[in-house]
Amino acid sequence: MSKSDKFWDKTAEKYSRKPVPDEEKYRQKLSETQEFLSADMHILEFGCGTGTTAIYHSPYVQRIEAIDISENMIEIGRKKAEAAGISNLTFSRATLEEYKADSSSLDAVLGLNVIHLVPNRKELIAEVARILKPGGIFISSTGCLGDSYFRFLRFFIPFLKPLGIVPDIFIFSEAELTTEIKNAGFSIERQWHYGPQNIEVFIIAKKC
Repeated sequence: MSKSDKFWDKTAEKYSRKPVPDEEKYRQKLSETQEFLSADMHILEFGCGTGTTAIYHSPYVQRIEAIDISENMIEIGRKKAEAAGISNLTFSRATLEEYKADSSSLDAVLGLNVIHLVPNRKELIAEVARILKPGGIFISSTGCLGDSYFRFLRFFIPFLKPLGIVPDIFIFSEAELTTEIKNAGFSIERQWHYGPQNIEVFIIAKKC
């Protein structure tokens, strides 16, 4: 188990009880995502946390698979889905790379509040492109700290992470992220930001 796994396992219960920071923007993201979903779709959410978003989207698709590096997060998600009587949603502990989906096998992939937590961002986006069907949808919501005063966190993270106070956090700009998504073979369909200094970026991209 990596240090990141341990961090999220330790914080899973607290995370599951934490209210959504901006309920209005969260509902907007759900609504815009569902505009791109249909009843025949097979979709994947990586970094799903405790499964709240996957549960919201499950009535709009044929099948949704949700994965996360934290087994404790996944177990909470399973219990929530079971309590809600949802049968087309499955949870498993895996990274996107470990999941090893077939090429061009998925209609949509969601990566919400997770891309800034992975070290291999370009490889991850390339993997999303590989597993999506032509015309498939990649939906992400990401903290882009590079253009804000939060960029100075890069000097403190190495000292805070060993104490278990923060997980891995990687600093990049919105322009860097959108360029990498386009370079991986996507066109940007929707893009808007919110939060303090507009650091949170919501993107809906289509595989060309």
